[in-house]
Amino acid sequence: MGYVFLKRKDLTMAHRWTNTLTRADVTPEPLWLNRRQVIAGALGAGAMASIASPALAETLEPNTWEHITSYNNFYEFGTDKEDPAANAHRLNTSGWEIEVDGLVDAPGRYSLTSLLEGLSEEERIYRFRCVEAWSMVVPWNGVELKDILDKVGVQSGAKYVAFETANRPDEMPGLRYPVLDWPYREGLRLDEALHPLTLMATGIYGKPIPNQNGAPIRLVVPWKYGFKSIKSIVRITLTDQEPATSWNMANAREYGFYSNVNPTVSHPRWSQASERKIGGGLFNRRQPTLMFNGYEAEVADLYKGMDLTTYF
Repeated sequence: MGYVFLKRKDLTMAHRWTNTLTRADVTPEPLWLNRRQVIAGALGAGAMASIASPALAETLEPNTWEHITSYNNFYEFGTDKEDPAANAHRLNTSGWEIEVDGLVDAPGRYSLTSLLEGLSEEERIYRFRCVEAWSMVVPWNGVELKDILDKVGVQSGAKYVAFETANRPDEMPGLRYPVLDWPYREGLRLDEALHPLTLMATGIYGKPIPNQNGAPIRLVVPWKYGFKSIKSIVRITLTDQEPATSWNMANAREYGFYSNVNPTVSHPRWSQASERKIGGGLFNRRQPTLMFNGYEAEVADLYKGMDLTTYF
């Protein structure tokens, strides 16, 4: 069990979370950037290679910056994996503002600088699991979402937190296509949002987060599939109603509101029982998917008594 101490003005806060990952587990930056080619090569060598042992999941080859930033889902910049890296430079992140509204004590339009002022950034090395059944280990930099919510003051009637991504057609060419009902929307139950693992990331590998990865600030919820970790956030709303979320609105049968990583619940078009770790080499074997992406000890109590095959 590890403790991370955050100093905020004259107050020292201890946030408790379990971390078994180190820099040695991080996906190398070039592999993150070029993971499409890696996956293609691995599929050519035999995509259904035997399942590796669970212990192998903790001995990942380090990922690289290049892989992270050249193969990415960010449909506002296009649906091909390379489109975000090619088009995201159009997004102007200077003077970024976030609207905070709903059931909060201090609603308003905040500059990103003022919203983060007084909060201490830290590095969190997390597993990242895509719903497409590939995974990585990424070193994020950011602040706990709880600290931001504490700063604006959550009112007693709030039960959910809703998020919106920037909606700028002049800067985001993918918005011209009706792939989803824009703007991109996501949401969490309030207890999920307040969990110590839930991060608002502003960087990766100790550098400012690139536009294609969600600059200047994005959500990271490591026990959920990656699309829940909404990018380039411009609005945070506290509400007493479960918020509509983009992929759930587009296809509720395939994308539930919770979307917790669960190897026992298959996507309707593929199994989630195993995953391909990016950076494992040409003959990288598929590995068993861990319940809650390996964070079961930390988050399972959030869902006690829920049928996770129904609330997927």
